[in-house]
Amino acid sequence: MQELDIIDEHEGLSLVCEKPDTLKDARMHYCPGCGHGVAHRIIMEAVAELGIQEKTIGVAPVGCSVFAYHYMNIDMQEAAHGRATAVATGIKRVLPDQYVFTYQGDGDLAAIGTAETIHTVNRGENIMIVFINNAIYGMTGGQMAPTTLFGQKTSTSPYGRAQEFNGYPLRITEMLAMLPGAFYVTRQAVNTPGNVRKAKKAILNGFKYQELKKGTSFIEIVSNCPTNWGLTPVKSNEWLVENMLPAYPLGDIKLPSKEDLIHA
Repeated sequence: MQELDIIDEHEGLSLVCEKPDTLKDARMHYCPGCGHGVAHRIIMEAVAELGIQEKTIGVAPVGCSVFAYHYMNIDMQEAAHGRATAVATGIKRVLPDQYVFTYQGDGDLAAIGTAETIHTVNRGENIMIVFINNAIYGMTGGQMAPTTLFGQKTSTSPYGRAQEFNGYPLRITEMLAMLPGAFYVTRQAVNTPGNVRKAKKAILNGFKYQELKKGTSFIEIVSNCPTNWGLTPVKSNEWLVENMLPAYPLGDIKLPSKEDLIHA
């Protein structure tokens, strides 16, 4: 019998990407095209690269973010709707040497949790807040959120958000940047590979800045919600670029000064 030459299809290739150990070996349930999965990955990649898996505690409240504990292979604590920053404050004060972050959506952080968010940042609590902004309530039926855009149709604004009836979209990230306790405030996105890299860099900074003990790091991530926007994943990313980014421009809003970056 003639021997066959077996060709290794991986020969000569280098491994450039793999799932970090900080992500559990579980299939994510998020809708196709949703940005939550990407956000989960870059946060956990940052934890792995910094070597802080055993010292990191995440807090996830109600909404799509509540499932983060299914996928993040770190200590996780649930919180009531809107109360994640209050819970994170308690954890950080009891365990000041741990890296503590919250993972929250816009309906949670910018609506029922507005007071907790503002006062946490105003106190300058030494935590990182990750804010996923997709301009809609994702889990509970696609209702209008504080961040919903003018003209955007939702289950509770079927004719589109109108200023005279619904008020203005809330740019809470700019609001928080004005507070003295805000140490680092930035807005990023996960809709393109380039933006994912920038968002991951922001996450890395947010963790590192906790070592300085000089205030709160607040990272907004503009994302999509294909299901509740009623669009395909591709079209939802196009809509994000055409509508979300003009309303919520990407970039750093408040950066530490050179003096701030000197260890206390």
